[in-house]
Order: sequence, then C-alpha cells, then structure tokens
Amino acid sequence: MRLVRFLVFLVLLSCSGPKEKIASQSMALIPKPQEITVSEGAFSWNAQLSFHSDETFGIAKNFMVDYLSKSGYSLVDASLEGAKFKIIRDSLIPSEGYSLSVTKKSIVLKAADASGAFYGIQTLRQLMPTDLEHSNSFPNPAMELPLVQISDYPKFSYRGMHLDVGRHFFDKECIKRYLSYLALLKMNYFHWHLTEDQGWRIEIKKYPKLIAHAAYRDETLVGHYNNSPAQYDGQRYGGFYTQEDIKEIVEYAQKLNITIIPEIEMPGHAQAAISAYPELGCTGDLVPVAKTWGVFEEIYCPKESTFQFLEDVLSEVIALFPGEYIHIGGDEAPKNHWKNCSHCQDLIRNEGLKDEHELQSYFIKRIETFLNSKGKKIIGWDEILEGGLAPNATVMSWRGAEGGIAAAKQQHSVIMTPTSYCYFDYYQSERPEEPLAIGGFLPLEKVFDFNPIPEELTASESKFILGAQGNLWTEYIPNEKQLEYMVFPRILAMSEVVWSGPTADFQNDYPQFANRTEKFFKRLDALGVNYANHLYEIQSTILKDRGKVWYQLSTMTEGKEIRYSHNNSESQVYTSPIPIGETTTVESQLYLNDKPIGFPLKDSVVFHKAVTGNISLNIQPHPSYGSGGKEALINGKLGSENRYGDSEWLGFWGEDLEIELTLDAPTEIHAVNLRFFHAPGQWIHAPQHFAVRVFLEDGKIVTNKFFLKVDPENPMVTLNGTLAAKEPIITKKIVLLIPNYGTIPEGQQGAGNKAWTFIDEIVVE
Repeated sequence: MRLVRFLVFLVLLSCSGPKEKIASQSMALIPKPQEITVSEGAFSWNAQLSFHSDETFGIAKNFMVDYLSKSGYSLVDASLEGAKFKIIRDSLIPSEGYSLSVTKKSIVLKAADASGAFYGIQTLRQLMPTDLEHSNSFPNPAMELPLVQISDYPKFSYRGMHLDVGRHFFDKECIKRYLSYLALLKMNYFHWHLTEDQGWRIEIKKYPKLIAHAAYRDETLVGHYNNSPAQYDGQRYGGFYTQEDIKEIVEYAQKLNITIIPEIEMPGHAQAAISAYPELGCTGDLVPVAKTWGVFEEIYCPKESTFQFLEDVLSEVIALFPGEYIHIGGDEAPKNHWKNCSHCQDLIRNEGLKDEHELQSYFIKRIETFLNSKGKKIIGWDEILEGGLAPNATVMSWRGAEGGIAAAKQQHSVIMTPTSYCYFDYYQSERPEEPLAIGGFLPLEKVFDFNPIPEELTASESKFILGAQGNLWTEYIPNEKQLEYMVFPRILAMSEVVWSGPTADFQNDYPQFANRTEKFFKRLDALGVNYANHLYEIQSTILKDRGKVWYQLSTMTEGKEIRYSHNNSESQVYTSPIPIGETTTVESQLYLNDKPIGFPLKDSVVFHKAVTGNISLNIQPHPSYGSGGKEALINGKLGSENRYGDSEWLGFWGEDLEIELTLDAPTEIHAVNLRFFHAPGQWIHAPQHFAVRVFLEDGKIVTNKFFLKVDPENPMVTLNGTLAAKEPIITKKIVLLIPNYGTIPEGQQGAGNKAWTFIDEIVVE
C-alpha cells in the first residue's frame, strides 16, 4: 500500500504548494538542508571573484580554491568589506552547522567552526553546474547561482560509511575517491575494515609476515558461498597498504574533514594473522589464509604473547591514525578453540570468569585498557556486550537494534548500523539481472525510512545514539565499479538520514527525495560514478478488497508513463489497477517522452484458492526480512528462486511458525504447496517437516504431515503437498504448523545459533 500512497502524494504535490517551497524541492541538494528559501533571480559568477575568509576556515577555503581551479575559476583575496564571496565566523551557529546567503550582489557563508564552513562549501558546490565536476569544463568561465537563504546543521554527530578491504582489496586512489564522495554528502567518518580471515591489509613493521604472507590468499571462491560444490579461481590474490599509503590517505581525509576509524579485528576473524604467526592461535597448527567466505574457528589465544603482539600492532596503528577511535571488531568469534584450550580454561578459572563469553569480555577489556592508556577509545560490534561491556566502549549495533538499545540503556555511546537498513552489500533490486550479492534486500526507500533512534529508548537514553553508518562488505564486490554500484544511490539516502534527520512523514518526503535523487544523478554522471539507477523500475502490488483482486503498477518519479499488456494483449497506457480473476502474466515498461527507460517488468500472478482469503501468523516476520508483510504469503506472487531477501520471502528467526488461512467460503481443496529457502551459509535451514491441518465443515480435522528433502545444490525446497483424505475436502480454515530447524549444529556456519526459516507463497489448490 506504500506505493499507492506514493502516487496519491505525487498528484497532490503537483497541484499545490508555494512557489518558493516547490523551487527548493526541485533543487538537487543532498542531504536536504534543514531550512531553505529560494528567491527569483541569480548571482552571476565570472572567472575571477573577490573573496575573503576567516583564517580558521582554511579547509573550506582550500577545497573551494582547488575545486574551482580545474575549470578556470579563481578566487582573488580581498577585504571583508570588498569581497563578493566571504566566509565569516559566527559563534551562534550550531556546531558543524552553517548559514548560506546567495543574493544578486554577494555570497555569504557563516559558520562557528571549520566543519560547518566546509559543509557550507559542499552545499554551495551542489548549487553550481554539474559540469564543474569535470576538469577544464568551462573554457570561458561564467555561471549563475540560484538565490537562496539556507540555515543548516546535522541531526547526528556521527555520519559514517564503512568499507571492507579484507575480502577484496581496493588501492589507495580508490579509497581517496571513496572519501571524496563522503565529503560531498557531508559524512564525517570513514570506518576502514583492514584485517580479515581472507587478508591482512596494513603494514606493521614489527611483524613483516603480516604483509608478506597474511596479505595474500592462494585463490578465491567463485560464485556464491551457498553454491555446491564450491569452485575456486586458482589465482593468488591480495594486496596491502604501506604505512606511507596510510599517511597519504589520512592526510587526504583531513582535507575533507573526515576522520578515519581503522578496524583491527579481534579476537575472531583472525585466520590471516594466525596463518602468518601460528603461535597466536590456541592450537599452533598451520592454517592457510582463508580462501572462502564465512566465519572461521581460528581465534586469538589470550596468552601474554598474543596481547604483546596486539599491543605492538595497535601501537603502530595509533601512530598512523590521529582520530579518537580504534575499532577492534569483537564480532563472530567462535569459542570452540577456547573451550578445548587448557590455557584458556585455566585463565577462566584464575580470573573468576563464568565461561568463554566472559573470557571474550576479559579480552576486550584488556585491549580497551591499553588503548585508553594511549588516549584512544574503542568501538566494537554489538557482540562485545556479551559477557559484560568494556567500561568506555562504543557499540556498533549491527544484528538489529537490540544491541544499541542495551548499550544506550547502560549509558554507552552507540552507532546504529543494523543489517536491515545499513548493509549495502544486500541486493537493492528484485531484478534477476542484478549482480551477485550476499543476499538480503535493501532498496533505496528502505534506507531512506531508517530511524537510528529506536523507539524503545527514552529521550535521555536517546542521547547516547551518536548516529549511523552504511556498511559495505566486499565478499561479492571485486572491483571499484561494483563498489560504486552497491553504494550509490543508497549512500544518498543514508546521508539524508544522518544529516537532515529521519523522515517523520515517509509518504510526503520520499517522493521528493526520489525526484532530487534523479536530478543528482547528473552530478554523479559528471563524477563518473557507476551508480545503480532503480528509480525507473516499475513496482507491482497486489490489492485486495471484498473478494476481488487487482494488480497495481507504480513508479517513484514524476513525469513518466507506464504501458502494459496482460496475457499477451495489446499494449496500453496504465491508468488504474488491473482486475485479476485468473492466473495472469503482466508485462510493463516505463516511458519518458515516448521512449522506454529503465527495465521491463514481467510478473506472473498465480490465482489460487487462498488469494482472496485472510491470513494470520502466530509470530511476525523478522524486521529485516518482512517487507512484504504476511499478505506476501497469499498474494499470488512467487519469490525469487535464487534469493531469499526479496519482498515475497518472509524470514523467521528461531521460532516455530503457525499460519492460519481463512478462505472466503467453504471450498474444495486437494493440495497445499509450499516453498522454503535453504542456504546454510546464511544460517537458513528448511524445516525437516511440517503439518497441514484442514478443518472440515462437520468439525472434523484432517491432518497431513510432510517431510522435506534438501538438495544441497538447489536453494529451493519445494513441496507439492497433495492432501490425503477418504472423501473430498471442503473447508474454510487451514492451519500450517512449521517447526523451526532448531540450533545449527557444530561444523556449520552459525553453529550454536538459531536457524532461520524462509517461506514464500502458500499455493492452495
């Protein structure tokens, strides 16, 4: 129904609103300023412009000078009174905020600090023609700027993006381009994931084998982790950053007002380091640098020699990164080696610890004590809560909001980065042609709808939420073009969430954002960014009312036309939802100025006996995998055959599922067909069996139990559940009892955790 509301709002938007408001909405400013007023007229900017800046705003001045110079513009120093473009200090403006006034006579930028001045310059940049992003784009420089009054400041102090370079390596020039994109969008933190099982990426002079050995793996997995049998490319792969590279990148980030947070993983995700120095592990066994994805058993053994190694490493890291934070990971640390290690068990007893979880807390606290002694603070993933949180730690909540809620209630700083809103390695479109990704489904609109402050927190507890960040893990991202494709345009939505603040009115705000994003693509084109344009995709929705079914089409941006055909009919312009009374195939295409744009959509709607019925669940799907809601199970649309994260698949974590279907009228049925997803690499296990209870008109209950067989080479587990009964089955009520697989056994990914159940359409015949 959200898509219905989109269209209604677009109509209303086109019919009303003050001229100034409409003009400001049409500007491609991202993130959106807190307040903006647009006036008639323009400021004329020629090749040379008189300029004055407060001496404390060197970062802003230097950026503007460099940005303009490549296109033939120059700023000529002048007095405060004589300058047409001036940057002035104003202590009344909020930290990191600015005001920008562009009149016919002058440009005046005010800020209280260097950060605010820099962000004001980024807004001014976005008001300029996109061609200025090219070198030598204006042989005879002259441009006009719109007349605006802007008052702006960020809602969150932490506005970040992450990049994993352990799975795939990206050279220093790529990292610098990545940083430049963050600066354009007023993001101020770059979380750089530098060590992993599959590769150690930072030079540590005291331990040369970390780059000579741990930075390279023998080969890399081809295809998805869930593919069976696994295949490899046979090519040695790796790379690392020298300390000189790091210094160059840090200096570049400082010019863009960005703080880099290095991540050195511990105690898990350590196989590459242990491969180089086996004595760091509990067994001393020789292990290779990992060549596939997932979580590995290798873990740092909490010996004094290990702590000395880590302190030596961190000492060199501290010398390279001037920011206040060091990220120490702390996530996905299997404890089997600790359970079987005599030293670890002795340490647990001697320190009065309860178990291996408290041993991890002991480990993290020791590292925190060392880093605090060096003037640094630690950040860790939310697993560092287990066994007791280190005294001064900041928590990154990734497995959902729960870790962030718990940490904030303990008065610890929190950065929100839950998978359901912030993992940009997830698919962003349901198109089957999308490049291979880890799984999941995170479209642009869902990122935009993210609120980093959980509703469970009080106003005082909410103050501990510093902000949020988007994460990009690179198992399936082998090059820079793919990196850009996965980040853009979702980073635009994330920047708006953390700068402008979360939307309070999605129906009103998202269509405006989508239209600004469409215009912003011109700047990305000028920058040469390989963004994913899914704004021109057509969305389809099934509507139901009083036993009737319609198929609705919609698009996110204004000024387009949808044409469609169904069951091979003649193409026609879409004007209203299409009635569905039988199994139907619909083909549609978006048009602009009579030309097709975007990608065609082909949908099949299976009109079965439960489509017009009602459904209830004993538990709700997990927020990360429930975008289609319970109706997705009986809307006639099948989920993808090779992805579990689209809107038709619902995911349930670790709980038994009971589904009740109520048909419109007593109906004769003979089969209930189900599909489950099976992907052990993602902790997803099809149930071993399920039962169908059919309630007959005479009060009797017919129960059928079905057992499932899993094909390890096929993620789909399909069951055509033909019902056995002595007489025709006529019913209005069907109940499905689907037990969860249970705890994942040792030796499999996610061992010891609850399994996921994923189910899509329930077809009643």
